[in-house]
Amino acid sequence: MTKVYAELPQEETPMMLQNVEVNAENMEYYLGVSDIDIKEALASESATGSIAHSVVLVRVNDGKDVNDVMTKIKENVNPRKWICVGVEESEVVVKNKGDLIILIMSENYEKIEKGFDNL
Repeated sequence: MTKVYAELPQEETPMMLQNVEVNAENMEYYLGVSDIDIKEALASESATGSIAHSVVLVRVNDGKDVNDVMTKIKENVNPRKWICVGVEESEVVVKNKGDLIILIMSENYEKIEKGFDNL
């Protein structure tokens, strides 16, 4: 996750970022779906609920259709899941590098996306 944030200056990084392992119990909150078959996933969000920022890295299990998983995430993720704040649809990015998918919901999505592209 550290490398994903490499292009984001410290002063633009949301405060109190924390990493949370995504599992069956919290998958729907972070990804908008609960029925995708993944090897592992890690979410990075601010511990302050009034900041609309979420970055999730998902490694898909071998043999799973990455494009299908990306489509499910993109179609179901809630960019207003924080209730009092949210991001615009244009600030939601879902892309992959091989079996690794990133979901970005942040006003700083371009810099975070660049960090992912540089992996």
